[in-house]
Amino acid sequence: MWRTVKSDIDAVFENDPAARSWFEVVFTYAGLHAIWAHRFAHFFFRRRWYSVARMISQISRFFTGIEIHPGARIGSKLFIDHGMGVVIGETCEIGDEVVIYQGVTLGGTGKEKGKRHPTIGNRVVIASGAKVLGSFTVGDHSNIGANSVVLREVPPHSTVVGIPGRIVKRDGKKIGDRLDHTNLPDPLIETFRFMQKEINELKSEVERLKAESAKGNIKPIESEESAETKEPVNVSAFDHKRS
Repeated sequence: MWRTVKSDIDAVFENDPAARSWFEVVFTYAGLHAIWAHRFAHFFFRRRWYSVARMISQISRFFTGIEIHPGARIGSKLFIDHGMGVVIGETCEIGDEVVIYQGVTLGGTGKEKGKRHPTIGNRVVIASGAKVLGSFTVGDHSNIGANSVVLREVPPHSTVVGIPGRIVKRDGKKIGDRLDHTNLPDPLIETFRFMQKEINELKSEVERLKAESAKGNIKPIESEESAETKEPVNVSAFDHKRS
């Protein structure tokens, strides 16, 4: 137990340059308090003392602003920086040396039973406001950008940004604007590309018609409406004047 407590404190010093002393970290860091409360609650949850575990979880939530379900599995050296608004679901699994910032949600996408929350690998950084939703894995050494919404599996050593989340870097190499449609389809971007293609084709057609009209190859077509509005010629009146 003391080894776990020490590793949790060491994680604060490794990831937060503002940490000055053990006394300050132990008594003022809400993220650390939430982790310790969760480890205590998880002890009771594993022994099926569910009500006691939930009570501990809710008390911790009241004082820290961080909600961690007692059933979640957390590895060593988890660091929750600031932490207000962090939510971690029941079947979530978090590896070692993970960093989570404020406003992060590790949640599910519905009322399905069983494993419904994400599995976070080792040494993953999840930035402020990111949402990781669903039962899939975020690979080791990956980074989730601020306010991203991740709905698909993330390979190891990847950087994910955007809504929905898309991979912009993998294994240290940047990925171009064209997406990997097999793994991360983005219907919004595809719609914009299709619309732009249609606009370009319409522009080309208009330019072609203008060029042909200038050469006299196309006669202006009189609309049916304008033809109907023309006044008819009074042939009988014209003949009477001649007579």
